[in-house]
Amino acid sequence: MTAIKHALQRDIFTPNDERLLSIVNVCKAGKKKKNCFLCATVTTERPVQVKVVKVKKSDKGDFYKRQMAWELRDLTEVDAKDATKENPEFDLHFEKVYRWVASSTAEKNSFISCIWKLNQRYLRKKVEFVNVSPQLLEESVPSGESQSVAGGDEDALDDYQELNAREEQDIEGMMEVCEYAISNAEAFAEKLSRELQVLDGANIQSIMASEKQVNILMQLLDQALAEVDNIEGKLLSYEEMLQSVKEQMDQISQSNRLIQISNTNNGKLLDEIQFLVNYMDLSKGHIKALQEGDLSSPKGIEACINASEALSQCMNVALKPGHDKLMAVKQQQLLFSDLRDTFARRLTNHLNNVFVHQGHDQSSTLSQHTAELTLPKHSPLHRDLLRYAKLMEWLKNTQREKYEGLSRTYVDYMTRLYEREIKDFFEVAKIKMAGTSKDGKGKFGLHGSSGKLTGSTSSLNKLAVSSSNSRRSQSSSLLDMGNMSASDLDVADRTRFDKIFEQVLSELEPLCLAEQDFITKFFKLQQNPTLAQEEKVDDSDGTVHSRPASEHRYSISDKDMVRMMMNKIFQSIETELNSLIALGDKIDSFNSLYMLVKMSYHVWTAENVDPASYLSTTLGNVLVTVKRNFDKCISGQIRQMEEVKISKKSKVGILPFVTGFEEFAKLAEAIFRNAERRGDLDKAYIKLIRAVFHNVEKVALESQKTPRDVVMMENFHHIFSTLSSLKISCLEAERKEAKQKYTEHLQSYVINSLGQPLEKLNHFFEGVEARVAQGVREEEVSYQLAFNKQELRKVIKEYPGKEVKKGLDNLYKKVDKHLCEEENLLQVVWHSMQDEFIRQYKHFEGLINRCYPGSGITMEFTIQDMLEYFSSIAQSH
Repeated sequence: MTAIKHALQRDIFTPNDERLLSIVNVCKAGKKKKNCFLCATVTTERPVQVKVVKVKKSDKGDFYKRQMAWELRDLTEVDAKDATKENPEFDLHFEKVYRWVASSTAEKNSFISCIWKLNQRYLRKKVEFVNVSPQLLEESVPSGESQSVAGGDEDALDDYQELNAREEQDIEGMMEVCEYAISNAEAFAEKLSRELQVLDGANIQSIMASEKQVNILMQLLDQALAEVDNIEGKLLSYEEMLQSVKEQMDQISQSNRLIQISNTNNGKLLDEIQFLVNYMDLSKGHIKALQEGDLSSPKGIEACINASEALSQCMNVALKPGHDKLMAVKQQQLLFSDLRDTFARRLTNHLNNVFVHQGHDQSSTLSQHTAELTLPKHSPLHRDLLRYAKLMEWLKNTQREKYEGLSRTYVDYMTRLYEREIKDFFEVAKIKMAGTSKDGKGKFGLHGSSGKLTGSTSSLNKLAVSSSNSRRSQSSSLLDMGNMSASDLDVADRTRFDKIFEQVLSELEPLCLAEQDFITKFFKLQQNPTLAQEEKVDDSDGTVHSRPASEHRYSISDKDMVRMMMNKIFQSIETELNSLIALGDKIDSFNSLYMLVKMSYHVWTAENVDPASYLSTTLGNVLVTVKRNFDKCISGQIRQMEEVKISKKSKVGILPFVTGFEEFAKLAEAIFRNAERRGDLDKAYIKLIRAVFHNVEKVALESQKTPRDVVMMENFHHIFSTLSSLKISCLEAERKEAKQKYTEHLQSYVINSLGQPLEKLNHFFEGVEARVAQGVREEEVSYQLAFNKQELRKVIKEYPGKEVKKGLDNLYKKVDKHLCEEENLLQVVWHSMQDEFIRQYKHFEGLINRCYPGSGITMEFTIQDMLEYFSSIAQSH
C-alpha cells in the first residue's frame, strides 16, 4: 500500500501541488467489484483546500488516473455502519450518498480518522460521524485540545512531508560543511545529535534566565484576572439595570402597539364617516330647490336639474356592508325618499300644466294655416319643453310610473292637436285637388274605375263629382288618351295635382321627423335598445335597495315606446293619406303614376335618414297602397283594351289604344325620369305592350271593312315608330317584333293586292310552274295543250298597257280606301307594290325565255311603261 501511495503522490498529486494524506482501497457497494482508491488530499498553497479524490486504474495500461473529486466542505455525514463490530462498509454523504466497501476495516478506520482530523484542523465544520468508534476519533487527542488537533495533524501530515526549497538549501549547506555526511552517516548523525543537545541546553538556560520575566508576566496576569473580575461585577450590575429597562421598554412597546391599532381604527372610522358625509349629504340649496324651486324660469330649472342629479348620486351611492344598519344612514335615506317623491310630484304637475297650456296655445294658431297648404311648426313648443329633458331623464330613472304617466298625458294632448291640424291640412289639400276654376268649370274630372270615394267629408265627394260632370266627359284610359291627345288642360291638371301631392309629403316629412326627434330627446328614448339599469326602490321602512329591470311592470324597449307614441300621435296620417290617394285616383287614375314616383322618393329619403322611423314605416305602408292603385290602373287599361269594339261601317285605321299607349309612354317617361321605381314602370310596359299586340291581332281578325293585313301593318308600324322614338330599353325586343310584324303584313298585303290586276296571267304561269314541278322539262312545256304558245299569246293580249294602267289605277283607289290618313303609309305601300310588280314582271319574262325559247313572245308593256304607270297614277291622286 505504501508503494501505491508514493506512486499516486508522484504521478497524480505532485503535478497538481497537492499532498496525499490517506488512502483506502474501495469498491462500490452492491455492484460488480471494480476497485478504486479514495484519497484524502490538501493543497500546498494557501488557502488550503481539502478534497476527497477518487482514483482508478486505467484499463489501457498500468497507470492511475483521476476520476472524480469532492470538496471536503461539501461533506455532510460519514456513516461507518457499525461502531462495535468490524465492518468494511461506510457511506460518504456529499450532494448524494456514496456507498463504499473497503478492502479492510483497518484501512477504513484510518481513512475516517484522517477525514476527522482534516475537518477539525481546516474546516471546523460540523460533519456528523455516525456509527464511528469514539476511540477512533480520540486516538490523536492529547491534554490540550488545540495542541492535540495541531500535534496530531502534524504527526499525520509529517509522515510523508516533502522538503521545501529552503530546507533543501539548509541540508545541502550542512552536508557541505560535513563532507563525510554521505560516506559516514553515523558520524553525521552523532554530530547532529551533539549540536541538538547543545541547542537544548541553551534553550533551557534561556528559559531559566527568563524566570524573572515569567514571574512578572504571571503577576500581570493575576492583575488582569482581578481587573476582569471587577469588570464582570460591573457588567452584572449593568445587566440588572438593563433588565429593568428592558421590561419598561417592553411595556412601552406594547403601549405603542395599542396606540397604533387605535390610530388605525380611528383613521378607518374617519374614512367611513367622510365617505358617508361626502356621498350622503345633500346641501341646503339643493334641498330648497327640490322643495320650492321655480320650474318655470331657466335659472330655477337649472337649479332643479343640479339638485336632482345630486339627489340621484346620494341615493345611488354604493353603501358598504353594515352602512344600512346605521341610524343616520337610515334617516338620510328616508329624507332622500321624501325629497324624491315631493319633487317628482311637483315636476309631474308642472309638466302636465305645460302640456295643457302649450296645447291650447297651439290650437289658437291653427286658423292662420287653414287657407294655406302648410302645417304649423311646433319648434317653439319643442324648444321650451327640451329644457326639462334632464329632469325627464331623472324622473324616468327614479319614478317610472310618473314618467310613463307624463308620456301618456303628452301623447293624449298632442294626438288631439295633431289630429285637428292634419285634418284641416288634408281638407285644404283635397279642396285644391277637387276645386273649381275661375269660370266655374271643373278643373279636374273624376276618371278611372267607378266606386265610392272615401274622402274626408261628403262635401268633397260632391265637389269632385260636380266638377267631373261640369267638364267634358273624359276618361284617363289608353283609349281616350289617343283621342284627347294629352290636351293642355289635362297636362295642367296633372301638373297641379303633382305639385299638391309633393307639397303634402314635403310638409308631413319634417313634421314627423321633428316630432320623433323631440320625443327621443325629451323622453330620453334611445333608438337602439340598451340594457336597462337596475332601479332603486324603497321598502316600507324607507330602506333603498336595487331591483333588476326585468322585474319592471313595463318591459318594452325604448325603440318600441317611440314607435307606440308616434303611432298614437299621428294615427290619422295614414288614414288621411290613403283618403287623399283615393281622391287623386278617382279624379284621374293616371295620377297614380305621379303618386308612385313621389311616394317612392320620400320613402327612400326617410329610410336614408332613419330606416326605423315612424315616417319611413308609415310612408312604406302608404306606398303599398299607391303601388296597388298603379297596378289596378294598368290592369284597368288592359281590360279596356280587351273590351274595345270597332265600327263595322268605317275603316279601322290606328286603334285608339295604340295611340293611347304612345301618350301613356310619353307621360310615364316624363314622370319616371330618374325615378327610384323604374322597375315597376318597366313591368307595366311589358304588360301593356303585350296586351296591345294581342288586341291588335284580335281586332284585325274581327275587322270586316279593313283587310287584316292593313290593320296589322298600320298599327304595328305606329308601335314601331313610337318605341323607336322613345327608346325604352326594356321594350327593345317588342320594338323588333313590331317591325317584323309590320314588314310581314306589308309584304302580304302587297302580294295579295297585286294578284288582282293580272289575274289570268298569274293563273297561267302558276300552271306552268306546276308542270315544271311535276317533272316536265321547261323547254317541253310549250308542247302541253293548255300551255302552248298560242294560249300564252291569247293571255298576254288580254293585258295590254292600257288595261294594266287601268287595273293599277283601280288598285290605287282601293289601297287608298283601305289605308288611314294618320299613318300616311299610302306612298310606302304604293312603292312596295311597284317593286313587287316589277319583280313579278321579271319572273314572268324569265319563265317565257326558259319555257318558250325563240318564240319571240313578249309582254304588251315594258318595265319603263310600268314605272310611268305607277308614277302617273300617284301624281294624279
